[in-house]
Order: sequence, then C-alpha cells, then structure tokens
Amino acid sequence: MQAAVVLFAVWSTAAAFAQGQEAQIRKNLAERIPQLPKIDEVSRTPMAGLFEVRVDGTEIYYTDAEANFLIQGQLIDTRSRRNLTEERVDKLSAIDFGALPLKDAITLVRGNGKRKLAVFEDPNCGYCKRFERDLQKVDNVTVYLFLYPILGQDSIDKSRNIWCAKDKARAWQDFMLREQVASQAPCDTAAIQRNLDLGRKHKITGTPTLIAADGTRVPGAIGTAQIEKLIATP
Repeated sequence: MQAAVVLFAVWSTAAAFAQGQEAQIRKNLAERIPQLPKIDEVSRTPMAGLFEVRVDGTEIYYTDAEANFLIQGQLIDTRSRRNLTEERVDKLSAIDFGALPLKDAITLVRGNGKRKLAVFEDPNCGYCKRFERDLQKVDNVTVYLFLYPILGQDSIDKSRNIWCAKDKARAWQDFMLREQVASQAPCDTAAIQRNLDLGRKHKITGTPTLIAADGTRVPGAIGTAQIEKLIATP
C-alpha cells in the first residue's frame, strides 16, 4: 500500500509539472508571437525537452519547455527512419469514412464493390482526369465521388449538369474520360454546396483528394498500383 501511495504521489507531481510546462508554453508563445493562431494542443514528443505545439487543426510546430525557441520543420526518428511529423499530420488529417454524407456523392460500383474509396474531384481538374483513367483499371471497388468544384464557375456549372443527369455516374465518366458534356437539366443541387462546405471543414484544398476506408487521406492523383495499395483489404 505504501508503495502505491508513493507511485501515485510521483505520478501526481509529474502530471502537475507537465501542466505547468504546458501553461508556460502557452503563455510565452501568446505574449511573444501574438500572430500565432490559437494553440489547440501542447504535447511531449519522443525527443527529450521538445514539445509539439499544434495550431489551426493540423499545423505543427516544436518548442522547448519555456518557449524560448519555436521550430517549424520535420521531426525524424533516425533509429526507425520515421518522419514523426508526417505521421502526426496524417493522423490529424484523417477523415472518419463512416461519417461521410454518402447521399451527397455519386456512387460508382465495379465488380463486387467490396473495397471502398471516397474521392473529391473537380470536373475541370486535369489531374482528376488522369486519376480517373488509372481508376478504370481497378476492380471490385465502390467509389463515392464528391463533386468538388473549386476551379471556378465553369466547374460549378459542369458539376451541376452532371449531378442533375438521369445517370450521374455515366455523366461523370462520359465527361472525364470522353469529354462528353452533360446537357443542362434542373434539379436540387444543394449537395454540391454541402460538398464544398465539407471540404473546407476538412481543409481539402486540391483535387483529387482520396479518402480510404480507414480514414487515410491522399492528396493528388496516384497511379493504379498506389490505388490498389490504398484500398487493399486486410
């Protein structure tokens, strides 16, 4: 019992010390760099004396216990050859696949559709068209396409026409693979604005942006082999 009391006391002291360090870091950075966005979190890193400072959701800085220095860069574990900063940002950027509003997406099913992938794309995005060509070689997948027109009014107009087409999936592929433009038709296009709001919420700034079933986010066009790896089922 006495040993347990001692251990609890040591833990309490360490916790209080850690809280004091965090408070000091927050206070000093706020006073010394007022233009720094509001700090979301301060946490220890595997490197002794170095703390992670997270701001604006996924932006990472590093500092010492008194915030005398602020570092912007990559923290590399040389023993395991891991980029700890990149891993941390990837984790913070992950999107809960199960929370995606799939009703606002165009669903394309190939083969048994067992594997899942969500993609944010702009119809005028050249990289998206290249990605779509590579995606044609992938089978047994369900793709949830979120129209994400961020390249101007023409992208919005084309997205609306595709969304309002009788066969949305065909209209999308006709345009992306064959440059066949969907004819204009009236319908409720509120889903496109919801997609834009969703993308901004998750800081999706470019297309295509891929979301795997485990939440992994991949910005930019990737080839067939990389797509297969991303959606591989365990």
